[in-house]
Amino acid sequence: MNLKSILNGIDNIKAKGNIELDVLSIADDSRKVEKGGMFVAIKGFETDGHKYIKQAIENGAKVIVIEEGASIKKSDIINDITIVLVPDTRIALAKIACNFYNNPSSKMKLIGVTGTKGKTTTTFMIKAILERHGLKVGLIGTVANYIGNKNLGESTRTTPESLELQQLFFNMVKEKVDVVVMEVSSQSLKLHRVDGCNFDIGIFTNFSEDHISEKEHPNMEDYFNSKLRLFEMCKTGFINADDFYVTKVKKIVKNCDIKTYGIDNSADLLAKDITITNSSVDFKVKINTRNERIKTGIPGRFSVYNSLAAINIAIKFGITADEIKEALLEVRVPGRSELVSNKKELTIMIDYAHSPESLQNILSAVKSYTKGKVISVFGCGGDRDSGKRPIMGQISGNKADFTIITSDNPRTEKPEEIVTQIEEGIKKTKGKYITIVDRIEAIKYAINMANKNDIIVLAGKGHETYQEINGKKYPFDERIIIKEIIN
Repeated sequence: MNLKSILNGIDNIKAKGNIELDVLSIADDSRKVEKGGMFVAIKGFETDGHKYIKQAIENGAKVIVIEEGASIKKSDIINDITIVLVPDTRIALAKIACNFYNNPSSKMKLIGVTGTKGKTTTTFMIKAILERHGLKVGLIGTVANYIGNKNLGESTRTTPESLELQQLFFNMVKEKVDVVVMEVSSQSLKLHRVDGCNFDIGIFTNFSEDHISEKEHPNMEDYFNSKLRLFEMCKTGFINADDFYVTKVKKIVKNCDIKTYGIDNSADLLAKDITITNSSVDFKVKINTRNERIKTGIPGRFSVYNSLAAINIAIKFGITADEIKEALLEVRVPGRSELVSNKKELTIMIDYAHSPESLQNILSAVKSYTKGKVISVFGCGGDRDSGKRPIMGQISGNKADFTIITSDNPRTEKPEEIVTQIEEGIKKTKGKYITIVDRIEAIKYAINMANKNDIIVLAGKGHETYQEINGKKYPFDERIIIKEIIN
């Protein structure tokens, strides 16, 4: 594509060199640069892409996009290279990617789901309903990316970087996808990964403390305002009427048609007469003019909220109540209230709960229907909000009958120190607990102490099949570990 076309719509550009040349590819990683390509240098949290300009040119880059004020060695740049200077390379990359792939999101319906929790389950529910209606659906999110039933591989982050995202959209257009439903993280909104995306519908599931750290959001206000951007980008929005923070969206955003759903407060779509068991939840809801009984195989009150969000989408698409019922009854989500069958016939649930509210929700949910003990096994991720660690310890101490504090993804922190911080919270309760830093040993301890009336909740890792320690990911699939321990 011609460089001028690629740069179309980007403000305050300064260029040096030939801007009439054709660009064959784009990369924001110097190692992925191809001959005749463009390299966009991004200032990241870990490293600065401007340090790798020389490597990008050696790999064949003909165009380098740099950020104003960046430190660059003049000796790294040779004469026949075109230099493009922009105020912000993250914003520029998003626009460049949209232009290069011919704005693919405008050629499909695009649904964005944001919120502290519930994003993954909600996207899977929407996908199931739309597919039951006969539409071809793409899904982008925490677990993996999909086109229909085809798994495109595990995700490295909830919402991909702008370049990868636009390429995904482009491939989905080629495969004639009708609708894309995607998780939209606060980070992706803040760091301009979804700039240029043509959102039709936005969903806000809920809002609570999470992702507050030096590398994410400095405070709750920044976290909320980042999520708010989704509704400034879409035509229609559906928000949770039972969440105080979320309801603010309707007052703040004026150019989006926002409808509400809920259980406790007045809402446009209201769930009533809720029944929760250890394997399902069902409720009544008015779809069009009739009250319908909806049942889904994902237990818990939170499943009602996620179902309501998905039902709103279904109504918007004109999907029948029968199609909604069939899809929600059959939908399953990896690592979300996922029950693991085993030889001992123990009830073992894997759940991605990794925030105070999500841990409280999952433990409260299972406590309401479990005959025996609730055994909670969890840790907290390293290099993330440390303030939530004692809070989660206190929650587990209050909600579970027995807690095993262990490691999650310690990343660059010492797991023992994370465990100690969690322990500070549980000490404030009367809850029984033990600390076992090795997560495999912690799971083994839980299995050995449990009987058939109990439930073991392995919280935090969910769909993940790895454990991240000092920048390296080691194989760690809790389903396999459970099987090996029991065998």
